[in-house]
Amino acid sequence: MLPSCLSAEETEEVPSPQREFRAAWVATVANIDWPSQRGLSSAKQQQELIAILDRAVELNLNAIIFQVRPHCDALYASELEPWSEYLTGTMGQPPQPFYDPLEFAVAEAHRRGLELHAWFNPYRALHPGSQGELAATHVSKTKPHIVRKYGKHLWLDPGEPDAVEHNVAVILDVVSRYDVDGIHFDDYFYPYQIKDDKKQLVPFPDDRSWQQAQAAGNTLDRDDWRRQNVDRLIQRLSDEIHQVKPWVKFGISPFGIWRPGHPPQIQGFDAYASLYADAKKWWNQGWVDYLTPQLYWKIESPGQSYPVLMQWWHEQNQKHRHLWIGNYTSRVSIEELGNWPTSEITQQIELTRAHPGATGNVHFSMKALMDDRRGMAKALKDGPYGKPALVPASSWLSDESPGLPTLQLKKTAGKRAVSFVSSDDKAPWLWVVRTFTDDHWKIEVSPGHVNGWAIDADGNSPSPKKIAVSAVSRTGVEGPMATLDLK
Repeated sequence: MLPSCLSAEETEEVPSPQREFRAAWVATVANIDWPSQRGLSSAKQQQELIAILDRAVELNLNAIIFQVRPHCDALYASELEPWSEYLTGTMGQPPQPFYDPLEFAVAEAHRRGLELHAWFNPYRALHPGSQGELAATHVSKTKPHIVRKYGKHLWLDPGEPDAVEHNVAVILDVVSRYDVDGIHFDDYFYPYQIKDDKKQLVPFPDDRSWQQAQAAGNTLDRDDWRRQNVDRLIQRLSDEIHQVKPWVKFGISPFGIWRPGHPPQIQGFDAYASLYADAKKWWNQGWVDYLTPQLYWKIESPGQSYPVLMQWWHEQNQKHRHLWIGNYTSRVSIEELGNWPTSEITQQIELTRAHPGATGNVHFSMKALMDDRRGMAKALKDGPYGKPALVPASSWLSDESPGLPTLQLKKTAGKRAVSFVSSDDKAPWLWVVRTFTDDHWKIEVSPGHVNGWAIDADGNSPSPKKIAVSAVSRTGVEGPMATLDLK
């Protein structure tokens, strides 16, 4: 006898899952988060990465932002840039035995129902944390005309057309070859300015590209020209990423203050004037699918108020994209970073959640959650992240809804299970599984490759009386529910 479907009235009573982006940055530069040190075996690197992903699942996160290009190097197999030294200790040397960390990270994240966003630093060409020799395939060797030395760093000159082409090629290579869910930039564009021994600002050494632009007819002043250089990269990537794979999100995490005085009580660093990063323009134009301003201050910080800045960024969101706030979770229980209490972070999440224009948070960095600093991980699991959530839908990328799945009740060795079959026989991105026991519904999110649900798996718990299942698309659109009465 086949089970009967729920009535229309009962279906209307089935709850919807919470929508909230919950992510953490996994920084590879200087081995901040992963791998824990250079030169680990491939097996140990994989073990550490799996532990990170398992902790993300444990905490009901739904995305990881994984740094794959710290400084014109690659934590993946690339013909355009050398292997990162943070893997083996030697730039240009692949892991042995061979594996591709990005391919591995994507597969293992998706196996767990987590989004994996590939995080790039578009202009930084060498970090002071680099310890070994530069590989012969590093851009400073292959294209020295686009590289500038600035303080202890090497930097791609954003004003050089070949630097733009190199960046676009590197990023689209990853979009085309890897099944990533997003492409992500942080706050580094033109470099943070340095001072000389006399405390004077050192200008970025872009005289060559500036003179070329002047000769080609540029009429902008130098600061506006620099901003235009960055703008052109952002706009082009927004277009070309979506041409290659329309469902891949493009996101940026700028410095949390666009300009001092915006809004009036805000004080601090001027990213617009110093980094030549016009994040307000990118946001206004809808060139990004999500913006993650780094609001790395306390809620009550007078000149950098968390809720005031969140509201201001929301007001700039003219194209109604995702506003997902960046939080400095690593400041918890670290003396030199302010020794914040865990309640500061959980309250920031609650403030974000209460704001109608913000729909998620990203934590810097995963290390704070792996170490469970001052019980931070436990505070998230016991508090705001107690139940799973779906990433908010990006309907402007695609609003196509998955079809109605087919459910079938099966019994094997006295145990019942419900099988799921999607309407087109292809695994969806996710399943939302709702089970009703006694007087309440429980919602769980399952990876799309899972094609069934055990009903009587735990003999100590009451068996569900009803089940309702829906599929979720790659852009987060949830389809209609199929329901079964299990009584």
